[in-house]
Amino acid sequence: MSTAGQKGINYRTSCTGKALETVNSHQDEAEITMFGANFCPFVQRVWVALEYRKIPYRYVECDPYKKPKELLDLNPKGLVPALKLPNGRSLAESTVIMEYLEEAYSPPNAPDGQHPLILPPLSDPYSRARARLQADQINRTFVPAFYRFLQAQETAKQIQFGKEFLDELEKFATAMDPEGPFFGGNELGFVDIMIAPWAFRITNVLKYYRGFELPPTKGRYEKWADAVFSHPAFVATCSAEDLYIDSYARYAENRPGTSQVADAINSGRGLP
Repeated sequence: MSTAGQKGINYRTSCTGKALETVNSHQDEAEITMFGANFCPFVQRVWVALEYRKIPYRYVECDPYKKPKELLDLNPKGLVPALKLPNGRSLAESTVIMEYLEEAYSPPNAPDGQHPLILPPLSDPYSRARARLQADQINRTFVPAFYRFLQAQETAKQIQFGKEFLDELEKFATAMDPEGPFFGGNELGFVDIMIAPWAFRITNVLKYYRGFELPPTKGRYEKWADAVFSHPAFVATCSAEDLYIDSYARYAENRPGTSQVADAINSGRGLP
């Protein structure tokens, strides 16, 4: 397994590429203010949902290692994403925020058809439950497997965790709608957005630091990845690849104090 990268590479403090264009176009006051960090996949989840659902928002970039007071006032843990809402309210945790946005910007709270849905309709509670179940699986197993693989320092551990991560990827692909191209069918949805930021980081972070590449086949996963990574709402939240490579060096080197997520992985605890 590769351990490419220079010791001490610094993380980035602002977006680049298409993501920077999106940030610059969302600086006006809005009902929702999202506090984010350019390389954070949890932030990208919420960001894609906001873009896809056409919900007005203002974006505030935060340095996750120098947390501003305004962020700490919203979320004492200092974690992003965090939403500032009207009347002094706030929300944190990417999954919770995505479910809030789905409910707050759907009928009867918003006109029918104004904001595309990411969960199946209320008339199909079983499919909604299945989507949430898959999302829970992503949070509990796929995301931790990604970080275990990336943070492993010994070659034997990298091989072990690389195989475990590939198993999680195969489970995800097996659970997809057989036709697609997205997880649940023809439209981008909740499950796609939940996993896409980490899937995207396979193509740059894991490739660069762990030499991890999927076989050059055109199977169901590749069909899904092509559809998601080219979707305008996803493209609008992506920086240039070198930003992710630089910003994830501290994870690949498993530096102390990298993040609360990294600390949880190292200690065997659940993600914060």
